[in-house]
Amino acid sequence: MDGAGESRLGGGDGHGSVGVQIRQTRRLPDFLQSVNLKYVKLGYHYVISNLLTLCLLPLAVVISVQASQTNPDDLRHLWIHLQYNLVSIITCSAILVFGLTVYVMTRPRPVYLVDFSCYLPPDHLKAPFSRFMDHSRLTGDFEDSALEFQRKILERSGLGEDTYVPEGMHHVPPRISMAAAREEAEQVMFGALDSLFANANVNPKEIGILVVNCSLFNPTPSLSAMIVNKYKLRGNIRSYNLGGMGCSAGVIAVDLAKDMLLVHRKTYAVVVSTENITQNWYFGNNKAMLIPNCLFRVGGSAVLLSNKSSDKRRSKYRLSHVVRTHRGADDKAFRCVYQEQDDTGRTGVSLSKDLMAIAGETLKTNITTLGPLVLPISEQILFFTTLVVKKLFNGKVKPYIPDFKLAFEHFCIHAGGRAVIDELEKNLQLSPVHVEASRMTLHRFGNTSSSSIWYELAYIEAKGRMRRGNRVWQIAFGSGFKCNSAVWEALRNVKPSKNSPWEDCIDKYPVTLSY
Repeated sequence: MDGAGESRLGGGDGHGSVGVQIRQTRRLPDFLQSVNLKYVKLGYHYVISNLLTLCLLPLAVVISVQASQTNPDDLRHLWIHLQYNLVSIITCSAILVFGLTVYVMTRPRPVYLVDFSCYLPPDHLKAPFSRFMDHSRLTGDFEDSALEFQRKILERSGLGEDTYVPEGMHHVPPRISMAAAREEAEQVMFGALDSLFANANVNPKEIGILVVNCSLFNPTPSLSAMIVNKYKLRGNIRSYNLGGMGCSAGVIAVDLAKDMLLVHRKTYAVVVSTENITQNWYFGNNKAMLIPNCLFRVGGSAVLLSNKSSDKRRSKYRLSHVVRTHRGADDKAFRCVYQEQDDTGRTGVSLSKDLMAIAGETLKTNITTLGPLVLPISEQILFFTTLVVKKLFNGKVKPYIPDFKLAFEHFCIHAGGRAVIDELEKNLQLSPVHVEASRMTLHRFGNTSSSSIWYELAYIEAKGRMRRGNRVWQIAFGSGFKCNSAVWEALRNVKPSKNSPWEDCIDKYPVTLSY
């Protein structure tokens, strides 16, 4: 059979007949069509990615054939020719050496991630749903409708029963004093730093740069000063404290540390990312302000960066790119995550109903800048071609979404909530395994703000999935509105560090989620 069938329709009056032949084409099953399309695309990417090699191969063959036909007389004549052009050779060599020297001296120094750690709170700080709701009811601050709203948000949030809230929130009434907030900050920051210094075998006095980010708690002295005092860091340390920059501030802090490491030679930088809940719990009934109560949980991370070439062998990753996008000039984007007082004078963080749409637009801008830096040339050609066709011929042409799976093996999407992860999984056409680290981090630890991307990276390591040469894309969103990306390349097969936050539970994950 040739894949087609035919039938005849006949009719007549006895004197003859008229025959109409109908040929029916059999369609390939949908799964076969998708398989064929997949292999066509893979073939296209292979050819384009190796186009230079394929073009140079014939040239290499011609040179090899020509070289094989060279005899000693040809070499002698070449040597005589070079002797008569000695000045030209020396000049060209000098220019070449000078160019190489300038390149080596001016190229950006690599920034290595030696190690990182994430804070694991003690078990008595766990907040299962039942305890969360009981304490919310006992405070007497919430109306029945607000309590019911929080219960529904919890059930659909993607959080599990083992997330943590600070010590002060386990009391009735809650302890929301400055002392309790400082206690929370110290537990988180010092817990992560103790683990980091022990795992990396680094003396705190070797640290030359310190960057701390915490959006909503900025006491005096600052959080960075608290760390300097605790670990007796050296007097000429360059310390910075970033506040009010939201959940994407962790990438901003890494970018600042990177810039400092490019200026100051042979030193270490520590980046501490956390958020403080104690004084930022909302005790009102505005539903837009109640959502953060249901999502944000205790967490923090500490990252050790180095620009020392001697640290390359023991480091886990090398920083490849940082791309930052800020849409604060747009009023709707600026106010979509906004700290304010409600009608009764109670302070909270309000989340706009336009948040996801604004996040999508900001992500689009961010990946437009990131794409040319990381995507293979084959994807860039497809994207550019579609863009030109859309502009010149047909505005209704659907824009081509680059396949970022060709650029990255792992994705650490900020665990801001189930909707954020769902949206990026859909828009970037990722598979469930690509967003597994984000979903499981949200389930186990909740939204830990700027440190969530580090809990996700720790998850990938704990699963034993990080191989030498693998590339990781950390994506974070934050108030302002901002979308920031950091790209890392694994320098070896990475094993989880001691005291990983997943150490006691990684075998239970991934879990099946039901919303």
